[in-house]
Amino acid sequence: MSSPLVLLDSASLYFRSFFALPESMTAPNGMPVNAVRGFAGMIAQVITERKPARLVACLDADWRPEFRVAAIPSYKAQRVADPAANAEEVPDTLTPQVPVILDLLDALGIATAQAQGYEADDVIGTLAHHESQAPVEVITGDRDLFQCVRETPTPVRVVYVGRGWSKAEVVGPDEIAAKYGLPAEGLAYADMAVLRGDPSDGLPGIAGIGEKTAAKLITKFGSLRALLDAAAAGDKEVPPKVRAAFEHSAEYLANAPRVVRVATDVECEWTGDPVLPREVDTARVEALRDEWNLGSAVDRLLKAVQG
Repeated sequence: MSSPLVLLDSASLYFRSFFALPESMTAPNGMPVNAVRGFAGMIAQVITERKPARLVACLDADWRPEFRVAAIPSYKAQRVADPAANAEEVPDTLTPQVPVILDLLDALGIATAQAQGYEADDVIGTLAHHESQAPVEVITGDRDLFQCVRETPTPVRVVYVGRGWSKAEVVGPDEIAAKYGLPAEGLAYADMAVLRGDPSDGLPGIAGIGEKTAAKLITKFGSLRALLDAAAAGDKEVPPKVRAAFEHSAEYLANAPRVVRVATDVECEWTGDPVLPREVDTARVEALRDEWNLGSAVDRLLKAVQG
């Protein structure tokens, strides 16, 4: 099998790095750089262990897109720090680290991709959907991206790092089927997530329907659309309590799929070069390393990028 296209869910990874490493890791000016160091170290591990032919750091151009908020106003509402600016609540000591991360990616020539009005998930969904040559691996701590897994035309896997890189799980259609009892391909996971909901994203789900019940219903009927049609037609295979819950949550059910499903057709804005390995402006990278006291994590990443 050819070397994969690796897609990094960047914000997910640097948030996790921030909380995993101590803020005592600081630059000479006293600013914490724990997220930068952790993120750099993780990318180095990804390149070394997954051996991608291409690597893309996918970014949020809009962490809470208007089209999702219009569909479900509660979407990520609990994370809003400044409603007027639609600004996300981010730890004060993480915010100044993000520009350093972007500078480091730029110095290394690591490709970034974002799409105006969309989240990194949508960029990942689009790049994975349209890849027709190589296998795809999505590196993330977000289960929402399980909906991207597939076998054809090229396999897409999620390398789930929710418990850290040392406990990373490679999730494909077989793992989705085994863990959730869902059909092994495509939108079944997203359909289940609509019913289950996700309080961390402000998605209420359907009252009385947890993950197991949602998975059983989607598996029985094949898709959310088929399930809703059966409920509307009074199909006796849909329990009365479920039909009543659907009627009570009709507006949510009409809008939630647009929120939960990742886009697969966004227009990406690019920087850098996804192809690995390659030559890098070593002096510039080392200057950033020394300026911010990023240590051996950057050395490992530089070596990994250069092959």
